[in-house]
Parts: sequence; structure tokens; C-alpha cells
Amino acid sequence: MIKIKDGTLIEESSKNQKTEVKKKNQSKSVSSISNTHRPEVIDAKVYKLKSSFVRYSVFITLTYVKDNSGIRPMEIFINSKDLTRAPEYVMLTRLISAIFQSSDDPMFILEELQGILDPNGGIIKEWKYYHSFYAEIADVIGRFLFDVGIMEQPGLKTPEQK
Repeated sequence: MIKIKDGTLIEESSKNQKTEVKKKNQSKSVSSISNTHRPEVIDAKVYKLKSSFVRYSVFITLTYVKDNSGIRPMEIFINSKDLTRAPEYVMLTRLISAIFQSSDDPMFILEELQGILDPNGGIIKEWKYYHSFYAEIADVIGRFLFDVGIMEQPGLKTPEQK
């Protein structure tokens, strides 16, 4: 049941008419999305990931932009010859790219990806333990952030973050 107070104005709207709803909490995120635009030419780095979790090598392309606020990651593209995992790669590409473009601090995605566990167990590669294929992707993203100067050192937390 909807209760309508006295003095409330009710108007009929057509299907073609768009309504705007503004929330105070969303003003910051909406402005950061609208300020982030993709230039015609964009810088990128490509990483080749050989993993025991997948059959073929995976190529991860990470793009970044330099603007007044500094350097920020823009997009990620994950490709492989293995077509059985293509929908998974498309989903990861779209979600992580959306986080890069909309979040003021997208570094949380590294911890989230590293927290995913493979049911068959992890692997040790180059003296480092990886819980899953997604943890390896997080490591590649961390190396990228270090390479372009966004992070000081991959996996290193400052005393304020601990």
C-alpha cells in the first residue's frame, strides 16, 4: 500500500520521457565516471601469462591514461587461444575495466582476485604461491601498476595500510 500525503502532485509521464533521479551518495562516483573519457590514442602494456591453471598462454593487455590527476589504469583485455574459457575472459575484462574506469581507487581488485581459491589447490611459481589463476592475473595487474608508476612496489603495503 502506498501512502500519499496531502499536497502531493501526481503527473502522468509518457514512455519517451526520461526521468532523472539524483542521490546525494552517488554524486562523487557519477562525476568520476563522466570525467573519465577514453582518448583516441591510449598507452598500453601487454603481458604474457603462462599458467599451470590453464592450457594455453594468456595475453593480458592493460591500458592507462595520464591526466591532471596522474596516471590511472583504464582498461584490461584478456585473450587466449583457448576458446572454452572465452566467456570467462570477456566477463573478467568487462568487470575489471568497469572498476578501473569508475573507481577512484581500483587497487582493491588485486586483493579480491588474490582471495579466489582454486578447488584443486594452488601452485608455486617463481618462489611465490598462487591460490588460483585469478591470483596470477592479480599479480600481472600489480606488476603493471608498478611498471607505469601507479604503485611503488607490487604487494608492498605502507604502515598506514596495515
